Amino acid sequence: MIKISVSIDVSDLKQAEAFYVKALGCKKVRDQGSDMVVLSTENCDLYLQEKKAGTKPLVSSEVVRDYKRHWTPVHLDFLTENVDRVVEKILKLGGLHEGGESGDWGSIAYCADPFGNGFCIINE
Repeated sequence: MIKISVSIDVSDLKQAEAFYVKALGCKKVRDQGSDMVVLSTENCDLYLQEKKAGTKPLVSSEVVRDYKRHWTPVHLDFLTENVDRVVEKILKLGGLHEGGESGDWGSIAYCADPFGNGFCIINE
């Protein structure tokens, strides 16, 4: 059996923990050393890892960590019954709401955490 967990690099671990717990309803599972916190949703663990801006994610890489807003084709989707309520919390805690759309299927909000990591909030 394979279990999926998600690792998210952040520049401020305490701010990230507060954001993911208060805005997105994650539960804190444990501290894992001084630079990592494990959070959980109902079906996935999130590992928040504090990494300084400008450090290399790979020794062989020319790319360095940058916490400005960025895009990646792999992102998280958080499912909720009330998209608007979650977006309000995201904004209060320093996140971004960058638009969205709705239809017969429900609604989606395009968002980012305070560290530039994009995700979506979707009606379940």
